[in-house]
Amino acid sequence: MTPLDGIKVLDLTRVLAGPYCTALLADLGAEVIKLEPPHGDDYRDIGPFLQGESALFTLNNRGKKSVSVNLKDPEGLALARQIAAQCDVVVENFRPGVAEKIGLGPADLRAGNPALIYCSISGFGQDGPFRDLPAYDLVVQAMSGLMAATGEEGGEPLKAGESMADLLGGLFGSWAIMAALVQKARTGVGAVLDVAMYDALYSMLTTSHALHFYGGKLPQRVGNRHPLSTPFGCFRTADGQVVIAVLTPAQFARLAELIGRPDLPGDARFASDEARTRHEPELKAMLEGWSGQLTTEDAMVALAEAQLPSAPIWDIAQAGDSAHARARGLVHQMPHPVLGQAPVVPQPVRFGGVKPAADRSAPGLGADAAEVLERYCGMDAARLDALRGAGVIG
Repeated sequence: MTPLDGIKVLDLTRVLAGPYCTALLADLGAEVIKLEPPHGDDYRDIGPFLQGESALFTLNNRGKKSVSVNLKDPEGLALARQIAAQCDVVVENFRPGVAEKIGLGPADLRAGNPALIYCSISGFGQDGPFRDLPAYDLVVQAMSGLMAATGEEGGEPLKAGESMADLLGGLFGSWAIMAALVQKARTGVGAVLDVAMYDALYSMLTTSHALHFYGGKLPQRVGNRHPLSTPFGCFRTADGQVVIAVLTPAQFARLAELIGRPDLPGDARFASDEARTRHEPELKAMLEGWSGQLTTEDAMVALAEAQLPSAPIWDIAQAGDSAHARARGLVHQMPHPVLGQAPVVPQPVRFGGVKPAADRSAPGLGADAAEVLERYCGMDAARLDALRGAGVIG
């Protein structure tokens, strides 16, 4: 049995933040019914593609059932409300105010079902002066403080290499839904959840918060090194780079011994983490005088023998194909109606030694309409055909 067995979720989301949220719920056993417009989730048309199938859609819609419904048609809207009435959770990521305008807002759906958990995911939240701003991931990264603190020393701001605002919005959405499910189990009452990508990303910038709130400083771009601790970053080797992460005095003493400079801990410039950070360029030059004579592999062996944290810099193929990743089951192959088997990366947590994951890949557009509408709306084949003919369902 998986943690969310028996939980029914109506998914009104599209693109990334919302679908990532509901994919995590599907991994944990929830039945997720994805209601798509007649043309489908926008991500179905965004590449890269394999045999005509969007990779991004496939990765972020695993485990769901698809019903294509025209919500602009009164009959389509009635079907959505009928399904929602039998669900535990509704997740939407329309622009703020749109769900209420079309009759699928929290007041509409919870009026006869106060146990319903209604989760809205948006760029800047359901209220506030930024509420109606367009909220692509890049916009939120730019305004959150993340980009200002990211980049090479003396260089321009850089975005993170992934859509962190979208993904964190989805992650916090799933976290909040599960907290609300616990509350519902205790009280019988659901919740209305307002998840903002901006709030989610800003809340995660803990090093920047430490510098700003407690140090009275604005975070500066420092490239691949840590802004507060030294040596904690990337160092040149004979054939690339090695990551060295040293934090405690004992670790630094071992590192100094390893590079043939046992005197360094007694040097006032390097006697504390704060002092080492002030004198980072001098210390980095000493370290690279050692690491630059070794291959990355040899440097890592030496660092490991000294019980010092280190790592190579891997690309995504090396990370996913590593023996450790295979042992931990990070990548799953799931049955797919077009691709046969589709690689996906499900939620990472093990429950009692078992990692729950969805048992099916992303659905074809409207592929589950007959099953879902029969179960949730009591619809027979003749009525289904009539609604298809009228363009109410796809």
